[in-house]
Amino acid sequence: MRLDLGYDGTEFSGWARQPSRRTVCGVLEDTMSMVLREDVVLTVAGRTDAGVHASGQVAHVDLPASVDVPGLARRLARVLPADVRVFSARVVPGAFDARFSALRRHYEYRVADADFGASPMRRWDTLAWPRPLDVSAMNAAAALLLGERDFCAFCKRREGATTIRELQRLELVRSSDDGVVTAFVSADAFCHSMVRSLVGALLAVGEGRKDVSWPASLLSLSARASGVAVAPAHGLSLVRVDFPADSELGARAEVTRRVRTLS
Repeated sequence: MRLDLGYDGTEFSGWARQPSRRTVCGVLEDTMSMVLREDVVLTVAGRTDAGVHASGQVAHVDLPASVDVPGLARRLARVLPADVRVFSARVVPGAFDARFSALRRHYEYRVADADFGASPMRRWDTLAWPRPLDVSAMNAAAALLLGERDFCAFCKRREGATTIRELQRLELVRSSDDGVVTAFVSADAFCHSMVRSLVGALLAVGEGRKDVSWPASLLSLSARASGVAVAPAHGLSLVRVDFPADSELGARAEVTRRVRTLS
């Protein structure tokens, strides 16, 4: 079963279960297990950090065929807390894997550099930045980061995990309505803290502390760059996950499971 869901990450210690911590996975698994009277174990497309939001998260779970799938979202809405919702549930082919079948993930990071900061209505998902940002300079720096690269300088390394990713979109757009700068970030996958580190590096360029070429120069490093500040979590949201056609799900999962190296 595929679940499409969203959550306000403010009061969550991230997606993954943690002892004595309130997490999205913990709340969902516990609630679904109670409602369905089945042990529920979720696999998610993107394990978000503490404070990060999602409007387009995807997870999957294996359940008996007797489960009333069409009515599940309504049943869960009655008992889930207000800061997490399952938007839809549907049966998918057995080859579907929310993590390994995904083609790409799309994130957005919101920054307000107005004198007054962020709008009170958007303070939970928008970073208030105290200095004006040069979006043109940020986009020039972002363009130099695109492609398949080793992003270890922008990641918290995990033992046995590769930091090679294909960054497909990194673009910053200032809204004509409220002046908020949104970073649109897409990749086949992301390593731990990668999006927030990329945004942190671009913010340094945008306020003039670093040159346009500086973020790309860090790609030559073989360890995390100490000079890159990780942008605060609350400005980040996972907004969409793309998947291939049903006939290509298994093949995509095989490709994703391979440990990548740069040619």
